[in-house]
Amino acid sequence: MTESETIAYDVVVLGAGPVGENVADRTRAAGLTTAVVENELIGGECSYWACMPSKALLRPVIARADARRLPGLRQAVQGPLDADAVLARRNWFTGDWTDDGQADWLGGIGADLYRGHGRLAGPRTVTVRERTLTARHAVVVSTGTRAVLPPLPGLAEVRPWTSREATSSQTVPGRLVVVGGGVVATEMATAYRALGSEVTVLVRGKGLLNRMEPFAGELVAEALTEAGADVRTGTSVESVTRADGTVTVVTGTGDRIEADEILFATGRAPRTDDIGLDTVGLEPGSWLTVDDSLRVTGTDWLYATGDVNHRALLTHQGKYQARIAGAAIAARAAGTLLDGPEPWSAHAATADHETVPQVVFTDPEAAAVGLSLAEAEQAGYRVRAVDVDMSAVAGAGLYGEGYKGRARMVVDLEEEVLRGVTFVGPGVGELIHSATVAVAGRVPVSRLWHAVPSYPTLSEIWLRLLEAFRDN
Repeated sequence: MTESETIAYDVVVLGAGPVGENVADRTRAAGLTTAVVENELIGGECSYWACMPSKALLRPVIARADARRLPGLRQAVQGPLDADAVLARRNWFTGDWTDDGQADWLGGIGADLYRGHGRLAGPRTVTVRERTLTARHAVVVSTGTRAVLPPLPGLAEVRPWTSREATSSQTVPGRLVVVGGGVVATEMATAYRALGSEVTVLVRGKGLLNRMEPFAGELVAEALTEAGADVRTGTSVESVTRADGTVTVVTGTGDRIEADEILFATGRAPRTDDIGLDTVGLEPGSWLTVDDSLRVTGTDWLYATGDVNHRALLTHQGKYQARIAGAAIAARAAGTLLDGPEPWSAHAATADHETVPQVVFTDPEAAAVGLSLAEAEQAGYRVRAVDVDMSAVAGAGLYGEGYKGRARMVVDLEEEVLRGVTFVGPGVGELIHSATVAVAGRVPVSRLWHAVPSYPTLSEIWLRLLEAFRDN
């Protein structure tokens, strides 16, 4: 192939993160020729700067915390974590930020990889370097999101951390300021406090994890404070400067905080500003609105999967959308999907409307699926929240002394199904899929009584929740 030629494919995918990879996997499995274009590392944000490195940092933290809850083991783990070993293990999980293995995997499924910045150049057309790729059936935008920094004067000169620097740093700062109260902020505050940093968390709002039930943020804030972090809510950042290696933060209340690094975890924006959306009548930098088959509104060839459609900014949801989009593209190419897909079919992404599960890997963990009580009420459902202390089951006491946690299910009183479930406590991340099945499957509460949890496990919390619903 020469550098200037035009190459035709059935499908062209912009972005080779886990979402783009899954699209390519499904279209190739359907026999469609597929090209994947990526300007950075194959495997994307999740593999190198988000899910994998962050959880590799957090796993030793959580394991030590769990061990400290157990007599007979507590004394053996009182010393500090070996930060160098934790960072080295994190590096291993990222492949030391090389993508040879993932590139080989793409080749193994028969997809063609083009390295470089891909841009739309009109309908069904993508340019990358000097090449032009055309798509017979679909172009799929899977370019993800980037961190957003606030418009503070001189912030660029401060060289602040975003999630990328926080998850890839090769050193542990002595003092770290974390700005934000969401998932990235709480997880990185948890990790770096345990690794030895003096951590200050500055939250503009009333509390942490404001997209979950209020008690989730309250319990995580309490645990961070007990671990030695300084959590300040209702606190804005007015200015940030760096001099002689020291970062100075001035808050809205006039407090001055000095640190070695500052992490801004204050939101995400779609990576759509320079991918040629203007050439197909769309606004550069915008979120892309899609139907349930992930096809961009107003087009019959452009799809958007993952973060860029703003439905659910989570890797597992993006991969779910990718599977749906790949199936829909293949069905349309074969002429078997002529109209809009039926709900809950293999060609319709419906789980990301009201059935999105998420786990926050703090100590304690916070896990939720579906709607919070406030969200369900705002949506017009007649609901009741049922709350139970997680220590109400024998499995919690066996898990560790002083177990703290809480569970809530939001029950639709008219249909008697669950609209949402939240668990907070050590180890509850492994409970959330049972809740996801119940919410997504619209399992009647009466039927849940016959899903008997094993004794003595944390899963017995389901029985306590059902009892509380029955008795109140």
